[in-house]
Formats: sequence, structure tokens, C-alpha cells
Amino acid sequence: MNVKFNYVAPKWLPGGNVQTIYPYFLKPSPQVTLQRERWEIDDGDFVDVDWLEGPLDKPLVVMFHGLEGSSRSHYSLSILNHLREQNWRGAVIHFRGCSGESNRLPRAYHAGDSMEIDWMLRRIAHQCELQKSGLPLYVIGISLGGNVLLKWLGEQGGQASRLITAAAAVSAPLDLAAAGKTLDLGFNQIYTRHFLSSLKRKALEKHKRFPGLLDEKAIASTSSLYEFDNHVTAPLHGFLNTEEYWSKSSSKPWLQHIQVPTFVINAQNDPFMPADALPARSKVSSMVFLEFPEQGGHVGFMHGTFPGQLSWLPQRITSFFQSA
Repeated sequence: MNVKFNYVAPKWLPGGNVQTIYPYFLKPSPQVTLQRERWEIDDGDFVDVDWLEGPLDKPLVVMFHGLEGSSRSHYSLSILNHLREQNWRGAVIHFRGCSGESNRLPRAYHAGDSMEIDWMLRRIAHQCELQKSGLPLYVIGISLGGNVLLKWLGEQGGQASRLITAAAAVSAPLDLAAAGKTLDLGFNQIYTRHFLSSLKRKALEKHKRFPGLLDEKAIASTSSLYEFDNHVTAPLHGFLNTEEYWSKSSSKPWLQHIQVPTFVINAQNDPFMPADALPARSKVSSMVFLEFPEQGGHVGFMHGTFPGQLSWLPQRITSFFQSA
């Protein structure tokens, strides 16, 4: 079941930061054509799903994106392109407020929102009649989406196999406190500023729509993810503070409870997740397959001669799915 092909970073792309940043600017080509569907939620909100259509007798792969990501993120496009080549179907389910349009409610999304993923997966399984067809449902979580997915898998235990066939988590911040502290150091602050540019804008928009909900001055002066989570993420989603949010939302403690074949890949030079915080083999379930290559960056894994390709990761993931 544990099919491996070792990742080796290109010599022309040295270091975790370069391996993380370069793919962001290298949009895969050609770009796939996606069909958007809006799902209305019982609480009055909505999420948007972008579908990669394909034969109805082929597997379906559902993807959950990373922090402030979407179906147009480089990793989404590279995976969707590979699925199209495989003649498989795909769906990117956007978290609330990430599809290009603000969501309606004060709440948004967060790294531990496993109840949301549970609803999404049940909705898609029912809509596609997967249990009747017997076709596999594979799920991929990227970065923040990977953490939420792993937490859901651990919470569900054996029940998860009633919905999905196998899962993969890529560059997930398994320990949110360790990741948060790392992103507040040195060069890594460039990633924090990138995320905060959109997170703060969205939070200030919510302040205007829901006066008194948030502290406008505190948001405007926020310079770290810790501060943002303290002023916005935690209060909007029922947590006392950042510490409680990070502690209760981290997926690392849940890895020992997973009962569905699950592939977890994190590069040891990922600037978002320190290598010493990665789990040991003895701390995860026998159904969890850990792969921690020395290189790769954060959702990078470029390969080939310059300008490089992003096809290694999609191929690695689908190979795991086919062997699960």
C-alpha cells in the first residue's frame, strides 16, 4: 500500500523559502475549465464548489485548499490538471469567503473546522450518489485544509470509511502553535505579511458589515498570525484566545485515531512547519503513511529542469490513492 518515489529537489532551486515561493509565481499551464456550483447552508451562508467534470464511472477527488487559497492556487491547478489527464473527476470546495465573494455571516473558516468538512463531504457523497455507485471518493487537504481534514479523520475514526476511500494531507501545519511561532520569525514574516494582507482586509469588511463585532483598531495594527487569531479567528469561532484555538484545532493529536488510508507529506525544510514538530511513526495510526522528504518547501515540490514542473506531487498523491 505504501508506494514510494523519493522526492529530490532541482539543484537550481535551493532552500525551503525558494522552493516555497517560486511555485507561487509559476502558474501551471494549461489551466483547467471548472464549473462553479453554489451550496446554500442551513445557517444562511454559502460555499462555492468548482467542479472538474469527467466520466461518471471514474473516481472523484475532493480538495480543500490552504489559508486564503482557492481553486486557482498553483497547487489546485497542478492537481486538477493531473486529474484531467487521468480522466478523473475533481472538486475544489472553497471555505467560506474564499471563492472571490464575501460570505454572509460574521464567522468565516479556521484550521480546526472539522464540522464544516464533515458537512461538505456528506453533501458531496450524497449529491454524487457515491455509496450507490461504489466509486471511490478521495480527499486532499492542502496546508490549513490538510490540518482540518486530518482532524476530521481522527475524530471520525472508523466511521470515515463510510464516506471516503483514502486521503492525503500536504504541508499541513499539524502543530498550530509550532507553526504560528515559526511564521513569526525572521524571513518567515514575509509569509505572515502575505496572509495578513487579505485576512485583515476581510476582517475589516466584516467590521463594517457587523458594527461592534470586532476591534477595528486592533485588527489594523495586527502584525502576526498570533495577534490576528486573538482578535479575529478566536472570537468569531468560539475560542477564548489564540492558545485555545491552536491547541484545540491542531491535528497532530488526532493522527493516532485515523482509520482510513491517509498519506501525510511534509518537507523537513517547510518554513511553515518546523521539522522537530513533525510526528514520530510511533505516534500515528498504522493507517497513516508519513513521508518527510528533506526538501520541497511548503506545498512546493518542484521538479525537472528549469523552469520546472509541478507534476511530482499530484502523481505522488494519485499513486497513493490507487494503491490504497
